[in-house]
Amino acid sequence: MSNQRQQKPTLTGQRFKTRKRDEKERFDPSQFQESIVQAVAKFLDTLFDILVAAELCFFTAPGGTLSDDVTCTDFCLFKAQEDMETMQAYAQVFNKLIRRYKYLEKGFEEEIKKLLLFLKGFTESERNKLAMLTGILLANGNISASILSSLFNENLVKEGVSACFAVKLFKSWLSEKDINSVAASLRKVGMDNRLMELFPANKRSCEHFSKYFTDAGLKELSDFARNQQSIGARKELQKELQELMLRGDPLKDIIAYIREEIKKNNISEQTMIGLIWSSVMSSMEWNKKEELVTEQAIKHLKQYSPLLKAFTSQGLSELTLLLKIQEYCYDNIHFMKAFQKIVVLLYKADVLSEEAILKWYNEAHLAKGKSVFLEQMKKFVEWLKNAEEESESEEEEAD
Repeated sequence: MSNQRQQKPTLTGQRFKTRKRDEKERFDPSQFQESIVQAVAKFLDTLFDILVAAELCFFTAPGGTLSDDVTCTDFCLFKAQEDMETMQAYAQVFNKLIRRYKYLEKGFEEEIKKLLLFLKGFTESERNKLAMLTGILLANGNISASILSSLFNENLVKEGVSACFAVKLFKSWLSEKDINSVAASLRKVGMDNRLMELFPANKRSCEHFSKYFTDAGLKELSDFARNQQSIGARKELQKELQELMLRGDPLKDIIAYIREEIKKNNISEQTMIGLIWSSVMSSMEWNKKEELVTEQAIKHLKQYSPLLKAFTSQGLSELTLLLKIQEYCYDNIHFMKAFQKIVVLLYKADVLSEEAILKWYNEAHLAKGKSVFLEQMKKFVEWLKNAEEESESEEEEAD
């Protein structure tokens, strides 16, 4: 018997070490789930295009035209009836999709922006339907007013497409929400001051905007735009006034400048006195100590009393100034005890009349700090009433 051990048989061939790993990756449940989600998301993104206007890939460029071989589906928006009821039904479809698949919200907004860039490629009827739908979506909060930036495209603006589209859009939006809600949405995304950009530069005026939208039956929107422009003009004016005061320009020059601005921008004296008061108070760095700030305020206001006097020629302007003083002293806590002394100073400087002060005291004061300020003014008001009675009795004796 041979002592030599018999060799054990061995396997031959190439071993694939990565086979199990490959199989695990290929059939990994989490990866499979992710691929399904991505496929669904891609389908739903495309669905937005299909439901609105067939496929956007047929467009050449923003402002381009549709290819001849485009065929819309029977379910797309552009095949629907052009009325609000039908558009609301379409809006409900998008609303339900976005609520169910919340992650689509941002993508949907981008799709709407893209659609608006291609407005020239649509017929007038198609644009009308899209405008109506967009207005409803804005009213429902499905998209933000930031999508309006697409309407500022140079080509769309130049050819009047943007303004025409905006008329339909805002009519639809305002049929669902009031102007205050619309204004709030515009302000939220900084669009409240950009509506003039719907028109070419040579027509970008408040007068043209107002006439265009008023003639189209949107007076609420034209009034809103006019008010926004007025607010912008007032802010610029107040900034300029502060600079004039900080520079130490003579009061007569400041008064002349203000009168010119009143005439140019059609600003009321009541509005102007509020701006002047704010500018005067903003032009000083106030002491934080209550016992020192009153003395500082009296000295400062005494210097500017001729400026205040020049724009309180009406009783309503005096009352407006009193309310501004009350509001300022309430909002700036270290001025709370200065209210009465400021009013008395301006009375002595002929800025405020006794009639305005008594009207403020009896009925026209604000709720802010009411009890504190009325108590401060009590003795002075009594003195005014006694002086008025004495004056009346003297007149009767003279008669």
